[in-house]
This record gives sequence, structure tokens and C-alpha cells, in this order.
Amino acid sequence: MTLLSKIAAASARVAETPGRLAKVREIAACLRALARPEIRIAIAFLSGEIRQGKLGVAYASLHSARGVPPSGAPALTLQAVDEAFAAVAGIKGAGAAERRSAALQTLFSQATAQEQDFLTRLIAGELRQGALRALMLEAIAAATELPLDDVRKAAMSAGGLGDVAEAVLTEGRQGLAHFSIRLMQPVLPMLSQSAPDTATALEALGTAAFEWKLDGARVQVHKSGDEVRVYTRNLNDVTDRVPEVVEAVRMSTREKLILDGEVMALRADGSPLSFQMTMRRFGRKLEVDAMRKEIPLSAFFFDCLLCDGDVLADRPAQERFGFLAAAVPEATLIPRIVTSDEAEAEQFLEGVIARGHEGVMAKSLTAPYEAGRRGAGWIKVKRANTLDLIVLGAEWGNGRRSGKLSNLHLGARDPVDGSFIMLGKTFKGLTDEMLEWQTQTFTRLETHRDSMTVFVRPEVVVEVAFNEIQASPRYPGGLALRFARVKGYRADKRPEETDTIDTVRGLYAAQVHS
Repeated sequence: MTLLSKIAAASARVAETPGRLAKVREIAACLRALARPEIRIAIAFLSGEIRQGKLGVAYASLHSARGVPPSGAPALTLQAVDEAFAAVAGIKGAGAAERRSAALQTLFSQATAQEQDFLTRLIAGELRQGALRALMLEAIAAATELPLDDVRKAAMSAGGLGDVAEAVLTEGRQGLAHFSIRLMQPVLPMLSQSAPDTATALEALGTAAFEWKLDGARVQVHKSGDEVRVYTRNLNDVTDRVPEVVEAVRMSTREKLILDGEVMALRADGSPLSFQMTMRRFGRKLEVDAMRKEIPLSAFFFDCLLCDGDVLADRPAQERFGFLAAAVPEATLIPRIVTSDEAEAEQFLEGVIARGHEGVMAKSLTAPYEAGRRGAGWIKVKRANTLDLIVLGAEWGNGRRSGKLSNLHLGARDPVDGSFIMLGKTFKGLTDEMLEWQTQTFTRLETHRDSMTVFVRPEVVVEVAFNEIQASPRYPGGLALRFARVKGYRADKRPEETDTIDTVRGLYAAQVHS
């Protein structure tokens, strides 16, 4: 059985190793030594994750556990730690906080000093050793001596790395046969890069498809006969909450479908309601019929990954568009043009913005569907400057905001090591309701504080609008957002889906040279 000490030591070595290939070799060597029941646990831990998700442990409880005298010799196994986490996550009811704290202290009393440090950072979400998803994929491929593309495709279909790692580390190439795009198993959505304007997008893609970019909720819909299932971008099943989407897809004459699209709430005149209104529907499990009358949803589909017997993800986008158009009602197709003309693309963008939408998506006609990746074949162009950033902390407010956490510390993701680089602060755009929510939420996510600021685990994604990006020696990335303001919180997005510091630098460079 593998001891936690081996994973903790490997994590430390990976964090200290600057080169990507060296990191891959270190993780691969660790993976090769695992027994089958340990693989999923190790994959999660080395990725800075806990399989049970959030444990519901307050920072004070974690701090108390960290103060327990450490064990003199390593004895904790991976499975024992995983079982302890499951036990902590399962504690509910009266006195739960105290019982979780006691269970955590028992676990920490069995850990060495190095293991305690590892567990603290793992639980707090601060294990930033650079073992991101792409790096872990490379390590799995290296450990099994399988082609990276084959492992990546399997992971796209599996929706996670644990299943794939266990299969290929124990079965080799034969393990890949377990994974293909199939019905009722959602795949990770393809993501996009950003460009400042349509001309830049055309320069990168050549002739491209331009689609409406909607500020709605991303969905993936699976159809098998009359059975329809709807999944969010985080792969959660929300079928019962969105009957309009189910009904729209049931109208298709195709027997089997996997569709990618967007769902949003519209006014009677077809103009969009806010993203927060759309998410009200997704957040409600009860009284769906009543909510449907109050906030009806409309579905718009832009891609097709499977149609009857044809798996389409590896086919060119233009071919997938053809399958999509033949499969769903015309009213549910995302509006799209194909052009290489800058003036036509810009006119299309202006029309989309005039309708109240965010901007456009420019898509390569030849690119495959790169599930789970920020592919070069999709580029978003928004007239309003916005970024999806992580909240790193919040400052206590003054005046009417006294007693509320207000001024947000904003960070962009470093694609190399997964850390977050601060870009500035803002308190603008926050409603009283948002102030109340973030005060309660951030105190639960607190890692530490000073007299002015509560610092939090990097888990909350916020969409921020801004006028421009400016050079700033005040912040570690050398850049800051000018006139930043909050558009809304993005509960549908994960920290690893936030915009990177490279994106911010690219936007700054385009701004400087425009």
C-alpha cells in the first residue's frame, strides 16, 4: 500500500521542478508505483483535488488541526486518508462543525510534519505544484507509454482523469477501449480563446463561421429515443429543471444525438434577460412549472458530437454543422454566417450586440471538437471588455457597506502552475444582495485575514468588465484592469476555466498596438 508520504514528497518535488518534462517524469514515476485502488486517489491529490469535493471545514478548524503534534514516522496510506475525507464530508446535523474538526485533528495526529503541510494545502485548495490537467494527461501517457493524443481522447469521453488513469495504468492500450463518446455520459465541453476584434479572429482562422455569443448557461444534451438528458458545463444532470430543452430535442427525428448548446432566458421581444435570471432556473429543483411560467428558457444549439451511428467529434466543424442543421428544429439553431470578409464579420458582430447579446464566436471550419480544451479553433470576440477571474480575497466595506465584504481582489490564472496572479481590485457593480452573499460565502472560504482583508480559497469565479488594461508595477503580473466592475458571479464555471494571464497580456498587447 502506498503511503501518503510518497505522494506528499512527489508533490514537493514537482513544485520545485521548473521544467515541464521533468514534472511529467516525476509524476509518471509516482503513478507507475500505485496499486489499482490507489490510482484515482493519487490522481486527485496530485491535481490538488479531493475526490469528495468540499469537506465543509472552516479555516479555524483546519488551523486547529495543523496545530496537532505530528507523527514521528509515516504510516498513513492513501486509502486511509481518502476514507477519512469521506467520513468528514459525511458529517451532518447538529454539532457537525465540532465533529468535523475533531475528525480532522485525529487524521492530522497520524500525519508527519510534511504530510500535515500537504494535507493543509490540499484541503485549503492551495496545492499549487503545477500538476494541471494537461500535465497530468502527459504524465499518464508517459507512465503507460501510450500516445498522448489517444490518452487525451479517452479523457475527453470519460469526463475525468481518474477513470482513464486507472484503466490504462492497469490494462495498457486495452484500457483505452473503455472510452469513446457515448450516450448518457457527458463529455467535457470545448472552450475558446479570446481576440479583441473580428479582424484578429479572421487573421487566425481564415474563412470562419461567426455565431452569436450568448450570455447563457452552457448545456450538453443527450437523446436516445424518447429519453433526453441535459447536463451543465460541469457535467451535472439538470434534466428535471429544464423541461423546455427536453421538449425541443424530443422534436428531432434523429434517434440518437449529443448536442452542445446554450440555454438562456429571453424577454417576449426576444432580447436576453440577465445571466443571473437564467441561473435562477438552473438553481431551482422545486416548483419548476411555476418558474417556467415566470422565466421561460430557450435553447440554441451550435454543435453536434453524435448523430445516430456517427461519432462526429473528430470530424471538421463544417461537417458537424451539417449534421446539426439536419437534426434539430431550425428555431433552436444558433444564428451563424460563414465569411472571410472583415466588413461582413464586423457587421454581423454589430447586429448581435444590437440584439443585446455579448458578441460572437469565430470558429474554424476544419477544426475537430477538442473536448475539455481551450482549442485554437474557437475564438470569442466581445465588444465589452470582460474577463472571467478568480476572487482571491475581499476587503471589509465602509459606510453603508460596513460589516460587509466589499472590495474584491481579482486574479488571472497562470497556465504554467495553476496559481492566480492578482490584477487589481473592484467594489463597483456589487448589489446589496451580492454583498450579503459574498460576505457569507467568503467567510466560509477564508484561509487567513488581516485587519482589512479576508483572503479566500480560489474557488469563486466572477465576470468582470473593464475599460482597458494598463501597465502597473503594483501587481505581480505587471498589469491591472482600469475601471473594473462586476458583471456577476459565474457559478457555472470552475477555477480552471478562468481567463489566463496570457490572455490578459495578449489583450494588452493588442490594445497597445491598435
